[in-house]
Amino acid sequence: MLARPIVRMQRAVLARQVQRLSMSASGPGNSRSSPLVRRAKNLPANTVVKFVPQQEAWVVERMGRFSRILEPGLAILLPFLDRIAYTQSLKEVAVEIPTQTAITHDNVTLELDGVLYYKVVEPYKAAYGVADAEFSITQLAQTTMRAEIGQMTLDTTLAERNTLNHNIVNAINLASESWGIACLRYEIRDIHPPAKVVEAMHSQVSAERSKRAQILESEGSRQSAINVAEGAKQAQILSSEADKAQQINRAMGEAEAIRQTAQAEAHAIERVAQAITQSEGGELAAGLHVAQQYVEAFGKIAKESNTIIVPASANDISGMVAQAMTVFSSVTANQKKQAALKAPKGNEGTGGFGSEQVGH
Repeated sequence: MLARPIVRMQRAVLARQVQRLSMSASGPGNSRSSPLVRRAKNLPANTVVKFVPQQEAWVVERMGRFSRILEPGLAILLPFLDRIAYTQSLKEVAVEIPTQTAITHDNVTLELDGVLYYKVVEPYKAAYGVADAEFSITQLAQTTMRAEIGQMTLDTTLAERNTLNHNIVNAINLASESWGIACLRYEIRDIHPPAKVVEAMHSQVSAERSKRAQILESEGSRQSAINVAEGAKQAQILSSEADKAQQINRAMGEAEAIRQTAQAEAHAIERVAQAITQSEGGELAAGLHVAQQYVEAFGKIAKESNTIIVPASANDISGMVAQAMTVFSSVTANQKKQAALKAPKGNEGTGGFGSEQVGH
């Protein structure tokens, strides 16, 4: 019998609570609904035994005052006294930041939009620290983005998006700490500079590419000229070294030929001298040989030149032979004197023998 009156009383209390919450939710400060916080008709009713879903936090008020926060799992509520004031999602939420204008440090007007990722970390502060968490953090993201853009130039804004996103996240976290909300990351989606600025940027890029192409072409020509010059230099060096080696080899060959010829002539002269001094009639044979060479030399001169100079006694062969023998005798006497001077003093027998041969 008592169960029915209790149920009717619970229904009446819930109806009054729903009406009161509906009136408060329709106020000017609560015109928006956030996915993080559910109020009014979306709140679960107090049925004494409740099951809190995973990744949610329920804020319970007792007689209009904060009582506790229900974690996922089984929860027991006191009828008539406890009510679920807020249910908050602890999941990460993505909020689209509307397109807005911002002025850079070098006075360029940009249009930007982005996406903000945040989550509730302290359900109590999120419930009682801010009326509309999503609206508040969206406005905070827009103002923070404008402030950060104002401190950067256009080139820096376009080149350092990651730095800009990091600065916006830090600024939002400092301001939203009292709301129990943590900004996880902020991503700028699009940056739209004015059309004239875009045209100027395209012209700059084209000029930069033309400049790089000219630099690369000039460097290629320079390197090609250097390579050609180096090749010519190496060719000249190798050619000069080859000429040098050829001249050295030719000179060494000529020197060796002269040396061999001289040695052969010296050996021949030595043998002739030995034959003359050691054999009978050697001087007469030498005279005959000298006269023969004399005549042959005049014959060669007559063949090789049109103009020749001959001695006055060219027709007197006997005179030329006598003259040659006189020269030969003088040379032979000088050789014998030099040999006698070079011979050791103790070897007198050898010297006497030589003198006897000359006298003979």
